[in-house]
Amino acid sequence: MSTDSAAVEKTITEFLTQVEKLPASVTPDLVLHADGIGLNSLEIAELSAILEDEFGTDPFSSDEMPETIGDILDFYAAA
Repeated sequence: MSTDSAAVEKTITEFLTQVEKLPASVTPDLVLHADGIGLNSLEIAELSAILEDEFGTDPFSSDEMPETIGDILDFYAAA
């Protein structure tokens, strides 16, 4: 059973608002690190914990580390 992508995107948007890194638009191709949103390792860990609490698993514990918002959405769509 896949997780609703709108719910995942809402959780990510709320987190980005909280850490004051919300871009003008949240798109699937938006990079999480340096040249994109600019999340640091602590913020990635926080996002990972929030996603796991909310959805029971997190994409950062999978074999392939997500680099974009789309990678996170794809992880939950395939779950």
